[in-house]
Amino acid sequence: MLTFLRKATTSQLASAETLTRRNMDELVRKDALSVLSSAVSLLWGVAAIRVRDVSTSTMLSAKQAPQNHKKREMSEKKLTRHFVDHRRVKLVAGSGGKGACSFHSEPRKEWGGPDGGNGGDGGSIIIKADRVVRSLAQVVPVYKGENGEAGGSKNCYGRNGKPTYISVPLGTVVKELGKTVADLAVHGQEFLAAFGGTGGKGNRFFLSNENRAPMTATSGMDGQERVLQLELRTMAHAGLIGFPNAGKSSLLRAISNARPAVAAYPFTTLNPHVGIITYRDHEQVAVADIPGIIRGAHLNRGLGISFLRHIERCRFLLFVLDLSAPEPWTQLQHLCYELDRYDPGLSQRPQAVIANKMDLPEAREKLEILRNTVNQRVIPVSALTGQNTEELILHLRELYDGNGFGKPNKKPLSLKW
Repeated sequence: MLTFLRKATTSQLASAETLTRRNMDELVRKDALSVLSSAVSLLWGVAAIRVRDVSTSTMLSAKQAPQNHKKREMSEKKLTRHFVDHRRVKLVAGSGGKGACSFHSEPRKEWGGPDGGNGGDGGSIIIKADRVVRSLAQVVPVYKGENGEAGGSKNCYGRNGKPTYISVPLGTVVKELGKTVADLAVHGQEFLAAFGGTGGKGNRFFLSNENRAPMTATSGMDGQERVLQLELRTMAHAGLIGFPNAGKSSLLRAISNARPAVAAYPFTTLNPHVGIITYRDHEQVAVADIPGIIRGAHLNRGLGISFLRHIERCRFLLFVLDLSAPEPWTQLQHLCYELDRYDPGLSQRPQAVIANKMDLPEAREKLEILRNTVNQRVIPVSALTGQNTEELILHLRELYDGNGFGKPNKKPLSLKW
């Protein structure tokens, strides 16, 4: 009995020792796994840090520039590439599809006869006036119309080519060999510039009592090919005319919503700008800032006649004189001379004289001499300070109503600010 108890006690101790060893092994393994996992996570973090250090992302490596939400005004130099007032384009309309030559084939119908269809007509090229478009910059040098599809058997006609539309601004004049062929001055007005070719005839077309099995089929005609000149003439009611540095751009900024470039050097404005003046009765008067004209402009000096043609669309003229000049009244004579040399009678349209730069000390004395010299109405203003611009805006409305654009107002005119 004692021997049995000793053996049982020894076996229990052995089993307890075994369990203890197993528990110790498990603890060691767990510790090793935890140490290994922490080491791996540490290495992974170091690798991630290194990856971040060598990242090429601009958000991480580059220094972020301060965000300026204020929209910067585009300079006149940058606006030059966006404004184009003349283009020379080559138009090639689509050719017509050729006719098919085939005969009907069907069981128990040996003599079905010809069934070749005609070809489709080529697509024409149409120039369309669009008030949304402001420049000819989007007009490409060459336009090719879509060709018509060829005819098929079973009297199938070919599909006609789709017409190609060229959107141009209002006031675009289309010329060919120096002769005006179209004047697009109304929104939606279209000019068929190049006709598409007529589709060819299939052999079904030539079927007759004398020829029951025609083998003839014609090819489509080529589309019309033309070279045209597109010239944009600014559509505005009034035009600001004056020598460089007379303050036309500053005056347009003061009386309208236009924002042309302004600087203290001549020829700041390189392209015409149109500003809109809105009145309380919802009438709108468009005023154009014509780039500076110099003496001899009709001989293509300076900016030349490239912008004199924009004055042709203006119904009344506003001569802007610089009171800082020694004799500002002589500027009016030279401006009228340049206009008449370009187009006789152009300077005789309804007009007004604007004496600008009244904020200068010597302007008062020159204003009195100017009023005694010219016969037109003289409106003294200061585009820099906005002095007396209300009188100019009201006089513009009087000219607008006097030329039949709007209905004369019995009530005093008022502005919508």
